[in-house]
Amino acid sequence: MPISVLFVCTANSARSIMAEAVLNELGGGRFRAFSAGSRPSGRVDPIALEVLAKNGYGAQGLRSKSWQEFARDGAERLDFVISVCDDAAGEDWPAFRGRPVSAHWHVPDPAAAPGSGAERRAVFLDALGTLRRRIQAFTSLPFESVDKAALRSQLRDIGQS
Repeated sequence: MPISVLFVCTANSARSIMAEAVLNELGGGRFRAFSAGSRPSGRVDPIALEVLAKNGYGAQGLRSKSWQEFARDGAERLDFVISVCDDAAGEDWPAFRGRPVSAHWHVPDPAAAPGSGAERRAVFLDALGTLRRRIQAFTSLPFESVDKAALRSQLRDIGQS
């Protein structure tokens, strides 16, 4: 059974969406990634979709949605929940199924970046690079041989890299 990971952010329009796409691609079927927001915008930032596509990540089926979808009866059982924005990290999270290990990986919000189209695309590309490096480190963790406390510590370390 794949390891289930939910990436959360406030709007679920850029960072968490990109993290979902990257883990689903890099995870090689070993992971199943999702994303959601505490106050979803209802739309995925078009620059996020563009940057994903130009870097070989599938964007099919990505959508902005509420984290409540993952807290209701019958929802996906989660192994990990990782916040990628400071606002979502500080909120009261719903009770997700599976008692997931949680961590925070601060990533600056590319959707809030000022500037021209090219400047904004560069900020999105930087965020994608940060997420990719952290997700590569995450996928190499020894999930089968360490306990939840050790995984939580290693997740925190990844978020600080």
